[in-house]
Amino acid sequence: MPLYEHVMIARQDLSNAQAEGLNDHFSAVLTDNGGSVVDVEYWGVKTMAYKINKNRKGHYSFFRTDAPSAAVQEMERLARLHDDVMRVLTIKVDEHEEGPSVQMQKRDERDDRRRRDDRR
Repeated sequence: MPLYEHVMIARQDLSNAQAEGLNDHFSAVLTDNGGSVVDVEYWGVKTMAYKINKNRKGHYSFFRTDAPSAAVQEMERLARLHDDVMRVLTIKVDEHEEGPSVQMQKRDERDDRRRRDDRR
């Protein structure tokens, strides 16, 4: 089955429990349609670069899935209809990276970024 990564932004006025409940709901949608959820990360409330539906912040969640395209289409359809979900981005990947995503790593653990004084 194809591998996907999804980033979902939920409204800022939800509680953390409600935002994680959305993660459980959409994970169940994927598994009910023949897919499997490899990993779910809740990134927390983050400030967005621009307003979406009059919101400046949102609850960010990250999914790594192994699902058929029909299951992903159904999950995206239900996310568009859900009032609490503002945006969903789905990307098809060749393989999932091991360990936590870049958003969950500490700055000290990221070695691929150059330091500011090394740029010259």
